Amino acid sequence: MASRVFQSMVVQMKEATTRMIGVVDTEGNVIASSDLNLMGAHIVESFELAAILSEKTAAIGGRTYKTLGSSDVNFDYAVFVEGTDEIASSFAVMAAIAVSSAKTYYEEKYDRSALVKNIITENILPGDIYVHAKELHFVSDAPRGVFYVRQLGKSEVGAVECLRRLFPDRQKDFVISINEADVAVIKEMSGTVEEKDLIKLAANMEKAMLEELKVKVVIGIGSVALHLRELASRYKEAQIAIEVGKVFDTEKSVISYESLGIGRLIYQLPTTMCEMFLSEVFKKNPIDSLDEETLSIITEFFDNNLNISETSRKLFVHRNTLVYRLGKIKKMTGLDLREFDQAIVFKVALMVKKYLNSQNAM
Repeated sequence: MASRVFQSMVVQMKEATTRMIGVVDTEGNVIASSDLNLMGAHIVESFELAAILSEKTAAIGGRTYKTLGSSDVNFDYAVFVEGTDEIASSFAVMAAIAVSSAKTYYEEKYDRSALVKNIITENILPGDIYVHAKELHFVSDAPRGVFYVRQLGKSEVGAVECLRRLFPDRQKDFVISINEADVAVIKEMSGTVEEKDLIKLAANMEKAMLEELKVKVVIGIGSVALHLRELASRYKEAQIAIEVGKVFDTEKSVISYESLGIGRLIYQLPTTMCEMFLSEVFKKNPIDSLDEETLSIITEFFDNNLNISETSRKLFVHRNTLVYRLGKIKKMTGLDLREFDQAIVFKVALMVKKYLNSQNAM
């Protein structure tokens, strides 16, 4: 489709000059030309074009070339004009500007990667998703994994390329730069997809980033998107997974939205409601009155599923000593952690307090 856009432009430019004008791809093959006999012909070597990236224009084989590229190390296309004089050079520069604008327009409207980015950032109307997907012959209802990769500490510009090497199929898998530190990965899946499959993929990404770039990352995983229109909500889930993980799963580097449990509910509550909940639960003494030793006992008790014998063994204390301390906690808070329902309330209260502390630290 890009060649048709460029050919249409070349035909219009032909009216302004008697010089032959055209466009070649990265291999030096003609994809658009005012001389139709040149279409598909190989007229210049790619290494010759690569050598002129930093030049304004260059004369090669009786033609003047001007490359188009996103950086000084590669190019996407090059414009050529017949002749090697100043007029050819000037016309090549002007033609390159026009072709570059057309290329940008083409990518924004027709490129699959651009479409996916517009979907996840909600920069497209829901009704237009189907229309553009149909134009691009894009399968709408394939299952897709959605990952949000955040670099910790220093940010490496090579992060996108590193991840693209893991997912080289540019027609089905998309690695999209969100900002300096964050990258979104949309991976088309096959067959039945389980959470463990997504976690395995995320672990591979984490490993590649660490081994190739020496960069630590945290990766949020959204639920599987079964249709293109679900990508935006799954993308938000992946973001939420990282944010909630910073509060409740600080030791994890791969966090799945589906495994967040009650943490994701607490994260969405207003802080005023959280403060009200804590004041209602701890009527005798505020939760801040509990010292670090008491909190570590409570945490260990929860980690051992309210099992007194196992908890006392892990804490290296006598069973009766632990029972006595749990009794003191009941007197202080009014909650008996040996009772399942009251233990749940206490557990939620601890998570709410942790969430409030994270909000106050911002």
